[in-house]
Amino acid sequence: MIELVITVCLSQDIGVCADHLLPEATSLTSAQCEASAEARIAQWQAHHADLVMTEWACKTPDIQPLSVAEIASGIWVHKGLHEVPTPQNAGDLANISFVVGSDAVAVIDAGGSRDVAEGVWMAIRQVTDLPVKWLVLTHMHPDHVMGASLFWDADVQIIAHEKFPSALASRAMTYDANFGILIGAERMILSNVIPTEDIKIDVGEINLGGRILTFTKTATAHTDNDLRVFDDQSRTIWMGDLVFAEHTPALDGSITGWLGVLDEMKTFEADRLVPGHGPVALSWPDGMSATYGYLSAIAKETREAINQGESLGMAITHVGESQRENWELFDEFNARNATAAYTELEWE
Repeated sequence: MIELVITVCLSQDIGVCADHLLPEATSLTSAQCEASAEARIAQWQAHHADLVMTEWACKTPDIQPLSVAEIASGIWVHKGLHEVPTPQNAGDLANISFVVGSDAVAVIDAGGSRDVAEGVWMAIRQVTDLPVKWLVLTHMHPDHVMGASLFWDADVQIIAHEKFPSALASRAMTYDANFGILIGAERMILSNVIPTEDIKIDVGEINLGGRILTFTKTATAHTDNDLRVFDDQSRTIWMGDLVFAEHTPALDGSITGWLGVLDEMKTFEADRLVPGHGPVALSWPDGMSATYGYLSAIAKETREAINQGESLGMAITHVGESQRENWELFDEFNARNATAAYTELEWE
């Protein structure tokens, strides 16, 4: 496997550098890679004026593929870690999938850094040489989108919910700054938020060749830009962060909306679901039950606290405690969820 590998440095600190892929959507021979390298590098430099490229080579990359499991024929999923972002884990926190048809590949979510996305790319190339044509982003949170620049640089078509571009654009500076502090300057090289004008919305379906993925926009729930993905061939549904398992859910939208979406989905016909965090596959619809139970408990306990006249500060000290033993990273997420629930439900 031959890829164009470039050494990239921060323009303001030439001592902070990293090697990164500059891939083509299709596999190339060494001669093809070298023949196209100059034009591809020029395009890359036009997009990344804040970075300096010091050298390049067409070679077999020294990049470890991410571990993936085939959960149904042609569907591969990587399980993200249940951790906070660090330089050591490179933001590898969310589940990432790729789906292989007879003509092309679609990737679902991009991971929390360029390093993670490149591990996905290498995993794809271990499975197939078919072109990677689409990247589907289930919502705008950084652990799902900060690796998207790899696919953008490869001219892969990026698809998302109609509210995704504005949601990501409004948070771009915060994500670039704060996520960079967490995973470090070297990991953040090329882990920038992609230009939102290049994201396609209102795409109903894509055809991978004998395999069609359909997309459904969700009303405000986990966020205001959750996008569901369904593969009719395997009857697999990707819920993004509408479903968590093991990892404490994160509320950034509407708790009543989220519960409503999960209620509506119970009659949907599928065989398995891929959650945004947790095992690579869960049974359908039972796989939604843990998330539903957590959100129901938060809503119930929040309403009780409000009815008893508790302030926000008092309520968040205990709302959700009944769920603590069921979830990892509870202290990192529960208080924020309780705060979001209280500010929503106090106006019921």
